[in-house]
Amino acid sequence: MSEPFPAIAEASATGETADLFADIRATVGVRVVNLVWRHLATLDGALPWAWAAVKPLYLDGLPDQAARHFRETMAIPRLASLAGDEPASVEAVLASYDHSNTINLFALGSLVAWLRGEAVAGPAPLGGARLPAPDVTLPPLASEADLSPETWSLVLRLNLFGDRPQPLILASMYRHLAHAPAFLQRVEGALAPAQADGALERAIIANRAVAHETAKHLAKAISTQTPALAGKIESGVSGFVDHAIGKMVTICRAIRVARGSAL
Repeated sequence: MSEPFPAIAEASATGETADLFADIRATVGVRVVNLVWRHLATLDGALPWAWAAVKPLYLDGLPDQAARHFRETMAIPRLASLAGDEPASVEAVLASYDHSNTINLFALGSLVAWLRGEAVAGPAPLGGARLPAPDVTLPPLASEADLSPETWSLVLRLNLFGDRPQPLILASMYRHLAHAPAFLQRVEGALAPAQADGALERAIIANRAVAHETAKHLAKAISTQTPALAGKIESGVSGFVDHAIGKMVTICRAIRVARGSAL
């Protein structure tokens, strides 16, 4: 599929961009930099502005508190059991994305709300203890050239779930799981009925709406000046929040529940 959001690969980053990528990894507590940050690095001045705007939210635990409350009531489509013996790297990928996507949904969602002028008036939200990030090593991020045609087609089919008719972004989680094609086949079989009866779409829409309302409150904690590239930054970040991150928060959580590994 075509990539509407160009990005700088972590291995190719130099200078200030490399330093910012390292700070993002350390602050968010992940081993890889989310594609949204790597996309912003292609826009002159966008990455340093956006990261400076939301880094305090991460440090204060605001997205973490939001994630705790969100998980207590989030809609989870019922999937067939995905329990079973899998390579340890499978659970490492799921745990990492379950954490980082949920935290980023609120942090980046608040940035979108701020850029749109949707921040809700009132007292600043309270932070708290941060959720521990999984200390895991992820397998390589597979590209089409790394995989058999059958496995790459499977990755693309999975990416259609919850984001039809044409997804904007290829979700990285499936590319990280492509080293375990048998597991991805089971995931496809589990998601297909939920997609067919509308349960998956309903859950994604409901969770995205709740997250958006919460993000409008968190946006009050952002204190910065409007950048020259505000429109491009909002367009790029909202593409991830409303599509790849917005759907994968629900899908990843549903997979972990079906595996019995969601905490």
